[in-house]
Amino acid sequence: MVSQSDATIELTEVESKLRQLLLDVAAFIDETSIPEVPETTVTVPEELVKEKIILRFTGGWVRDKLLGVASHDIDVAINKLTGFQFGMKMKEYLEIPGNAAKHGIEPPVEENGKANGKAKSRMIAPGLHKIEANPEKSKHLETVTTKIMGLDIDLVNLRKETYTEESRNPQMEFGTPQEDAMRRDATVNAMFYNLNTCEIEDFTGRGFEDMAVKIIRTPLEPYQTFKDDPLRVLRLIRFASRLNYKIDPEASKLMGNPEIKEALRIKISRERVGIETEKMLKGPDPHMALELIAKSSLYTTIFTDPTRENEHQPDVEYLSPASDFVQSVLQGNSSDIPENISKTLARNEEERYLAWICASLVPWADAPMVPHPKSTQRPLYAAMLVAREGIKAPNKVSDVVTASLQHGEEIRKLVDGCCTQLRRPNTKAVGDDATARDTLGMAIRRWGPTWRSQVLFSLIYEIVLGSTSRDRILNSYSTFLSHLSQEFLLEAYTFKPLITGTELAKALNTKPGPWMKDALDVVMAWQLRNPDITDPTEAIEAVKVVRESSSSTTSNPAPGKNSELPSRLASHFLQLTIRPLFSQNKSPSHPASRNPHPSLTPAGHAVPERPDQKSRFAGPEGLEDEKAQAWKDPKNAFTLDLLRWTLSALDSKGIEANWGLLVPPLLMMTDDLSLQWKSLGCEYLTLLLRSTSPSLLSRTGLGNLFEQTLVLLFMYLPTLSKESESVMLLSKAFPALVALGDVMYPKPTPKSTSTQESGTRDSAISTPRERFLDKLLRTCILAPLSHAEPSSYPHLATTLLSHLPPLISEMRIDSVKHLQVLLPLLSNILAEPLGLAYPPMLLQSVKGLQALVLNAWPRVARYRGEVMRGVCVCWVRCCEDVGRGEGVEEVKRELRECVGMLNAVCRSDEEVRGTWEEERGKLLAKEGRLRGLFEEY
Repeated sequence: MVSQSDATIELTEVESKLRQLLLDVAAFIDETSIPEVPETTVTVPEELVKEKIILRFTGGWVRDKLLGVASHDIDVAINKLTGFQFGMKMKEYLEIPGNAAKHGIEPPVEENGKANGKAKSRMIAPGLHKIEANPEKSKHLETVTTKIMGLDIDLVNLRKETYTEESRNPQMEFGTPQEDAMRRDATVNAMFYNLNTCEIEDFTGRGFEDMAVKIIRTPLEPYQTFKDDPLRVLRLIRFASRLNYKIDPEASKLMGNPEIKEALRIKISRERVGIETEKMLKGPDPHMALELIAKSSLYTTIFTDPTRENEHQPDVEYLSPASDFVQSVLQGNSSDIPENISKTLARNEEERYLAWICASLVPWADAPMVPHPKSTQRPLYAAMLVAREGIKAPNKVSDVVTASLQHGEEIRKLVDGCCTQLRRPNTKAVGDDATARDTLGMAIRRWGPTWRSQVLFSLIYEIVLGSTSRDRILNSYSTFLSHLSQEFLLEAYTFKPLITGTELAKALNTKPGPWMKDALDVVMAWQLRNPDITDPTEAIEAVKVVRESSSSTTSNPAPGKNSELPSRLASHFLQLTIRPLFSQNKSPSHPASRNPHPSLTPAGHAVPERPDQKSRFAGPEGLEDEKAQAWKDPKNAFTLDLLRWTLSALDSKGIEANWGLLVPPLLMMTDDLSLQWKSLGCEYLTLLLRSTSPSLLSRTGLGNLFEQTLVLLFMYLPTLSKESESVMLLSKAFPALVALGDVMYPKPTPKSTSTQESGTRDSAISTPRERFLDKLLRTCILAPLSHAEPSSYPHLATTLLSHLPPLISEMRIDSVKHLQVLLPLLSNILAEPLGLAYPPMLLQSVKGLQALVLNAWPRVARYRGEVMRGVCVCWVRCCEDVGRGEGVEEVKRELRECVGMLNAVCRSDEEVRGTWEEERGKLLAKEGRLRGLFEEY
C-alpha cells in the first residue's frame, strides 16, 4: 500500500506548462489586487482577502494520475477567488505583451502578421465560459470552463455546502480545503495536488487507504451524504464500475434505503440521472454498473417514466440475465455464443453502448403501450418513454428503442423463417421466401441503419424469455446473420435504387408525386432479386412496357427479369395507390354493377361494386360532388397515369391476378355522369380487354355487363349531348366494344375462315361472333347515324363512319345482308349538297363504299346504280368547288379508287359486263366532267 508520504505525481510536459502558467497568474494577482469584475455577484470574504492565492488540481485528475491513467480534464481549485474572478485575471495577464510567448502558447499569426493582446488571449484560452451564480441550480459561486494547451480546464473556488431538506442544491460558501474535501462523493475523489508545494493532500485521511484496498467510501457518514445529495448514489455506482472497486458495505446497504430512493426520485433532475447513467453504460464495465443497480433495488428508481403513474411494473428479474448475456456477447468469453453475433451486431462503441441500453430496457419490453397525448397519433412504447423521460436519452437512442419494439415481432419471425428454410431447403415457403434477397434486403431497409441494434434487442429478449432453448436461439440468429453476409445484405439499407423517382416517373409517363417512394421500394426489391443488373438503363427499359396491339390476348410469356419489374410495380400501384383513391366513394347499389358470380373471381372475392351515382349528388341542383371522388382531384392525376401504365404492363396472367382491383375503377369511370370520364373509362377498358382471357370473362360473368354498359353509351347523341362530347365518347366506346368482342367471341381460326370463304358453311347458321358484329353495325353505327343526321352533325358522322371499313372487312361476305341499308346511307351522304363543307365525312363515306365493294362483291354489281349515284354526284360537286385544297383532292382520289373497284367487279360478272359498259358510256356522254372519274379504267 502506497502511503501519502511516498506518493508522487509525475506531471507531463503540458501539465507542467499549465502549472507554471497558473502559478504566474496567481503571482500576478497577488502583486496587483483582487479583480473588480462588474459582472460578478460574489464578494470574497474579509478573512480571505489578505491570503496568498493557493491553487490545487482536484478530484478525478489526482485519482487518475495515481492510477497511472492519463487525464485531459482538470479541475483547478482556488482558495480565495471564484473561478470567474480568476479567469478574468488570467485573461488580463495573457493580454500583456510577451506573457503568452513566455509560456510557449503564442497564438497563430494572423494574415496581417499581427494580433493584439486581447485577440491573443482569446485564441489561447477560448471561451472562458462563465457559469453564473444561481441559487436555484446550486451554482452559488461563479465558475469558468476553458481550454488551454489542449486541456479542458474548470476554474472553481474551494467551497463548503449546506443542504436543505427540500432540495439537493446546497447553499454554497467559500470553504477550506478540508471542508471542500469532505463535501465530495468519495474519498478517492477528494484528494488534491497542491500546485504551490507539488504535494498530494488527502484531507479526508482515507483516500490513499481506500485506493489501496479498492473501495468506494463516502468521506462523511453515508446516510446523511446520500440524503444531502442523492445523486451521489449513482456517482458511487459509476465510479465503482469504472475503477472496478467495491462499494463500502455501509454505503452499499444504504443505497437501497427507501428514503434515499425517494429522495433520489424527488430531488434529482432526470437530466442528471441521465448523465450518470450514460457514463455508466459507456464506461469500462456497464455490466458491473447494472449489477449494482439491481443489487441496490434502484432499477425502478432510475429506469422509470417520471411523467406519469406507472400502473405496469417492469419485469426486473430480466435485468440480470439480459446484462449477463450482453456481457458475454461483447467480451466473447462464452463458448456457446457464435463469433459472428458479436462481430456483426456490436462492431463499434456506439453499437456496444446501444447493446447496454437494450439490456437495461428489456424489463419494459412487454409493458402495455401508452396512449399518445394526441389522440390521432399511435400509442407509445413504455420502454421508449423510460429512455426518453427517465434517463433523458437523446432522440437517436429513443428511436432505436422504438424501432426495436416496433420491428421485434417481424425480426423474430424472419429469423425463424430464414433458418427453417435454410435447414429444410425443399420445404415450400408459406408467404414470402424468408431466405430471398429481396425479402431480407427490404427488411433491412425498413429497419434502417440501426437494424443491428434492433436485431440484438430481439436476441436479448428471446434469450431472457427462454421460451426456446438458448442453443437454438443462438444458432438461429447466427445462421440468419451468416446468410445476410453471404448475400451481401448487411449494408442493404445504404443501397441506392438504380433509377431515381424522376426517372421512374418519366418511364411511367406521369408526373412525380407521393407515389414515388413506395414505387422505388418495388424497384429496389427487383434490384435485390437481380444483383447482376447494375445498369440503370436496363431498369428503365424494363419499366417502359409497350404491349403490341396485335399480340395474342391469351399469350403468357415466361416471366423474366424485364417482365417481373413491371408486374410487381403494377400490383403495387393497384393495391397501394389506385385502390385507396377509388374506394373513397360511397357503397354502390346499382344492380348492374354487381358481379353475378362472385365466387368465380380469380382471387376468390366478389368484384367491388360501382358507386351509386345518386349517392354522389349534392345540393338542390343535383350537382356532382367532385370532392367526394379523390380520383378526380387534379392533384391525383398521376393515379390515372399509373392506371393506364398498369393496364399496358400486365399480361393475361397479371390481369387475372389483379382482376378484382382493375375492374372497379373502370366501371366507376364508365358509370360516371361526365362523358369525359366515360370516355376515359372506355379507353382504359380497351387496354384491359386486350390482355383478358375469354375464360376469365366467362367465369366472372362480366362480359355481358361490359357489353351492356358500352352499348348504352351510343345513346349519348345530340341534342341531348354536345356533338363534341359525343364524338369524344363514341370514338373510345367503339374500340372498347371491338376489344370486348375479340375476347367474348374470338375470331375464327384460319381453317374455319377458309371453309366459310369456300362457301361450304350453312348460310342459315350464324356464329356468336357474326351476331355480335351485326349488333355493332346496327346499334353502334346505323342507329346513331339515323338519329343524328350526318348533314347536321358531320363530326359525329365522320367518327361513326371511320369504324365502318374495319367492321365490314371483319364481316367479309356476311356484309351482303346490310347492302340495302348501307349503300343508300353512304350514297346519300356523298350526294349531300353541303357535303363539301366537311370533306372528312365524305372521305369516310367513300372508304365505307370501298369496303362494301371489296367484301360484298358477289352482290354489289346489282347495286351499282346506287353506288354510282353518290359517287358521281360527289365527283361533280368536287369538280365545281375548286380551291378547297388537299381535302377535296383526297376525296376525289378515293372516289376514283372506288369506281375502279366497282369496274373490276362488274367486268368480272358476265351477266352485267355489257350493261356496265353501256351505262358508263351514257354517263360520260351526259356529263363530261365524269371522264376524270373513269379515265384510268
